[in-house]
Amino acid sequence: MIYEASPIAVACFFGFVGVTLGLSFFLGRKAKSSAGYFAAHGQIPWFVNGVAFAGDYLSAASFLGICGMIAFYGYDGFLYSIGYLAGWIVALFVVAEPMKRLGKFTFADALDAKFQSKGIKLVAGISTLAVSVFYLIPQMVGAGVLVQPLLGFPHWVGVVLVGTTVILIVVMAGMVSTTWVQFLKGSLLVVFSTILTVMILFRGLTEEEGGADGHHFVTIGPLKQTDPVSGTEAFEAELAESWGIAGAKVVPAEGAWTDKPFVRIAGSSGDPDAVWHIDTRDDGVYLSETQTLHKAADGTVLVNGRPKGSKKGEPELFQVGHLSDLPGEMTETGPLGPLEFFSTLEESEVVLWGNQKLAHEDGSTTTVYFQKPTPGSRILQPGTHPRFQGIHSDNLLDKINLLSLMLALFCGTASLPHILIRYYTVKDEASARKSTIVGIATIGFFYVLTLYMGLGAMTSGTLDVTNSNMSAPLLAYSEGEWLFAAISAIAFTTVLGTVAGLILASAGAVTHDLLGSAMGIQMTDQQQVLVAKITSVVVGIIAIVLGIVFQELNVSYLVGWAFSVAASANLPSLVMCLFWNRTTRQGVITSMAVGMTSSLGWILLSADTFEKVYGLDPALAIAPFTQPGIVTIPLGFLTLVAVSLKTQATGLPARDPAPLENG
Repeated sequence: MIYEASPIAVACFFGFVGVTLGLSFFLGRKAKSSAGYFAAHGQIPWFVNGVAFAGDYLSAASFLGICGMIAFYGYDGFLYSIGYLAGWIVALFVVAEPMKRLGKFTFADALDAKFQSKGIKLVAGISTLAVSVFYLIPQMVGAGVLVQPLLGFPHWVGVVLVGTTVILIVVMAGMVSTTWVQFLKGSLLVVFSTILTVMILFRGLTEEEGGADGHHFVTIGPLKQTDPVSGTEAFEAELAESWGIAGAKVVPAEGAWTDKPFVRIAGSSGDPDAVWHIDTRDDGVYLSETQTLHKAADGTVLVNGRPKGSKKGEPELFQVGHLSDLPGEMTETGPLGPLEFFSTLEESEVVLWGNQKLAHEDGSTTTVYFQKPTPGSRILQPGTHPRFQGIHSDNLLDKINLLSLMLALFCGTASLPHILIRYYTVKDEASARKSTIVGIATIGFFYVLTLYMGLGAMTSGTLDVTNSNMSAPLLAYSEGEWLFAAISAIAFTTVLGTVAGLILASAGAVTHDLLGSAMGIQMTDQQQVLVAKITSVVVGIIAIVLGIVFQELNVSYLVGWAFSVAASANLPSLVMCLFWNRTTRQGVITSMAVGMTSSLGWILLSADTFEKVYGLDPALAIAPFTQPGIVTIPLGFLTLVAVSLKTQATGLPARDPAPLENG
């Protein structure tokens, strides 16, 4: 089995989780007050906070999602990391020092320092909750993905496990524990990813005919009979005479198979029908072996025509990811240097995999996974992944969607609630700036490693064609069980830290912003901590449910949605409050409400949501393209400026006359 529980991995996993919980119990003694619980008393060293910044980022989205996108599509996955990293420039030069100077606990505090408005507190608190929940989804999905190979449990068990553990961490220690856990796990993840990258370069590249499980994928051609579907008899004769496939019978293309680039050949002696992909190349027509996953209406799953197994040796999809051709006469390269790795790959041919889902009249579905031999030069060029097709597309909407995604990634970093609250954990503005620089350096170095790990996974023969998120852990497994155990366990516990930060931001929004400031409920220091802990439990349960519902989506793709909502709702108000003196409370409230609702509405009405969440035809979607940022971020800024100018012109007060008395 691809996912077979490893005793070493199990021991590593429970060891890391045990250390994390023990650290949380120990540090929990320092978090009795609200200042300690939400902001660690502002006493976190700037270097530790900087690596903790990185730890928040180097979690499911980065390690699993980006590596998976690179492994399946090439350089395009790396464009996500470029967008993430560029966003830190905004955080460094725009918000780091002002945030530390203005606030105490939450994002809303930065606005409250200027306006002291119940209305702003209310909208900012709701925005924090919305962004945190959206960002929680990919983290929980990533946690479930990691548990499957680590412990042999299904995805939902992993989600429940991480949710329960995080709830314990947050309830016990708050920001003190969250920061130090992220520092330790972020450091270890960078170290072990460096080790994995060095091993990839030392192993080099090898020409293969299939995956690491020993299965060789067959390709037939070029064919004399160029139309296997309509020229049935001639094609069957050619298979028998030229390719040694005696007794082959072509199954008529009916129903969902009509006009698809596949040909089914009936098996003999009760064997299931074999599905071949019709591949037209410059030198003729080829047939390449495919893999099929059939889901019947009653829940039965067939893999390549046979019942899917759950034990070692039983039917399952074969592992993929191999080089079909190396430059010159080489069959393997031996160790490669960092730049030599790219130049060799550029001159090679890699077998990527596409897929097409067929819906049948009886309610069943068949997903066909087919080979796509791809030149290395194409892999290292942008524009292959559907999210980035706008680079080469003649369709204006594709180009707009790409620009929208990159804008969201760039602007979203400085708007994420769990990132903003870290500026309150250091002692002064200079420490906030230094910690941001450390975070940028750590994240930048790690993202370079993801490019090697993703391309290494692409050529390792270990990929699960159904799950791009597992690329990096399966690559580590190909290098050694101990490395797989260490990296997977560290990645899992890093996810714990990120989820803890998000839940803590949500708890702060409810306790400090909504209940305390917006609703005016007076609470003692101890009561605030208690309410925050109760809120953490509720948000944790919501995160568990969403992590199970969205399990089939790539985690980096889900992060793009979170960044769009954060940038649309939070960034306009934050930037304009810091740098435009004519900003009014009415402008802030309206801008945040418009940015949040417009981005959420756009996402819910997009083609990707219709297809992958609702299970509907994407052609029914209302939004013209998937990523809303290019529309909703400027809309937030324009709304703030227009409303601020209007309220000033009509004589409405720019600020509340007294703290917490008007909203």
